[in-house]
Parts: sequence; C-alpha cells; structure tokens
Amino acid sequence: MALNRRERLLETAIRLFDANGYHATGIDRILAEAGVAKMTLYKHFGSKEALVLAALEERDARTLTGLRAAVEARAGNPRDRLLAIFDWLEEWFESPDFNGCLFVKAAGEYGRRDDPIHLAASKHQRDTLRYLRELAGEAGAARPAQLARQLMLLFHGAVVVTQVNGPVGAGAEAARAAEALIDQAVGTKGALAAAGTA
Repeated sequence: MALNRRERLLETAIRLFDANGYHATGIDRILAEAGVAKMTLYKHFGSKEALVLAALEERDARTLTGLRAAVEARAGNPRDRLLAIFDWLEEWFESPDFNGCLFVKAAGEYGRRDDPIHLAASKHQRDTLRYLRELAGEAGAARPAQLARQLMLLFHGAVVVTQVNGPVGAGAEAARAAEALIDQAVGTKGALAAAGTA
C-alpha cells in the first residue's frame, strides 16, 4: 500500500534520524528524500521539533508492539519471556539496519531534561520498564519493580555498548546476567510455577 505524503515524510525522517542523528539531518534532506514539498512539513507537523517528536512517538509504539509480539512468539511461560527479550535484542544488534537507539540519541542531542524531545526519550524508557515489570510480576518475582529496574540496566547497557562498539555479543552477555538475576528474584518455587504455565 502506497504511503501518503505525511507517512512518507515520517518514514524518511525516522530512517535518516536513525542513520545520522537529529542535528546532522536537515529538513531539506528529509524533504528531498521523501519527495515532498516544505508545505507538507508545515501542514502536518509545523516544525522540525514536531517531526522529531512524531518520529519518536511512532518508533516507541512500533518497538514496544514488535517486542511484545516477538516475546510472545518465542516463549510460553513468563520466566522465558523475560529471557526472550534479550534474544530479541541480540537479533536487533546483528541486523544490518542497527544504528543504535533513537531514544538514546535523542536524550544525548537534546540534553535538557525538560526538553520535549528528551521527555519523549524518557517516556520510552518508562514504557519499556513498565513492560519488564509486568513480565517480572507474571514470573513470580518477589520484587518485580526491582527486577525490572535491574533488567532495564542490562537491556539499555547492552544497547549502548553495541551502539558504540558494534556487535560484540553484548546481548548474549546481558542474557546470561539476566538469567542469574531472574533465577535469584523468582526462586525455585516461582521458576517451577512459571514452567508449569508453558
């Protein structure tokens, strides 16, 4: 299905921001590669900042939807779903279009914590953390919020290491550390209960 002009502009912006960052990607290049006039930008977004925010909102929704679908497809019980997150991560790292995290880039380039773009990056982390906490609770963790925060550190740490150094197995290393944390947090009783739901 052909994209309309707004969708084409947004898709092009996401691709270029992902590859080159935000400040290095000028509006003229986005418009030229999208094949749309400047009026399209003003009509649908109003400014580059609004386009960046729309790109982050779209990527946030896609990432979380894709992550949930991948995790559900890979694992039948809650404990394994927590670990499947890191399998998904390593596959992302190995994909040819991995250029790092759009949200980490956004937080770095728009460093003021009250900046709307920085806040959008922060929202993505909160959304991810909420999902991890949901899975940790389903897995029977005694302190699901704590386990979610710990897994979040591994998750985003692996992203940043790979963003800086390339695919060096950070996802697999994070998965091994995550498994130890999950086993400690869930315990034998919780692990057996989770296995029984498979």
